[in-house]
Amino acid sequence: MGYVSSSKKNPSCNTAQCSLAVYRLKTCTVDKKFCVLSPDNTATRTGTADYLTQDVVSIQSTDGSNPGRVVSVPNFLFSCAPTFLLQGLAKGVKGMAGLGRTKISLPSQFSAAFSFPRKFAICLPSSNAKGVVFFGDGPYVLLPNSGDLSRSLTYTPLILNPVSTASGYFEGEPSTDYFIGVKSIRIRENVVPIKRFIVVH
Repeated sequence: MGYVSSSKKNPSCNTAQCSLAVYRLKTCTVDKKFCVLSPDNTATRTGTADYLTQDVVSIQSTDGSNPGRVVSVPNFLFSCAPTFLLQGLAKGVKGMAGLGRTKISLPSQFSAAFSFPRKFAICLPSSNAKGVVFFGDGPYVLLPNSGDLSRSLTYTPLILNPVSTASGYFEGEPSTDYFIGVKSIRIRENVVPIKRFIVVH
């Protein structure tokens, strides 16, 4: 909360932006003036409701090896939410980035704006150093010169789960999460019992 911007807008219920953002049944305010989303914290499984918001977002571009100019998406769609949704997350977290298969996730909106494949890669360091996320194809080079990290990555095919079992979804509705097929997990040679799917938010 407390987000202030002179260029932000709240698309109304009957706009294309609302139809794009709401992948479930369309939810609007009683007077049909605003489109409503349901931001949630997938770690603590808490959620709320807030308006769909549209504003300019700027991001550092790269050719994969070297930083480029700062580029902007003029009609970026997102939702604000109360700060209580940050409870249970790491210290200093300011918000949550949507990376799922929805039409207004960061990968989807950036790929549409800049005409590159809907792909992303995240580096999560084990130290206190900042991580980095790449949107689009590689190479993925961390400065000063790590080499192309995409060459050393191990890939696992993603599975499309045709029906979500998560709460908040309608029966028969495709999931927007990512799934991987897991046959077994071993920790120090001990087999860990698992279900058929592991969901990655």
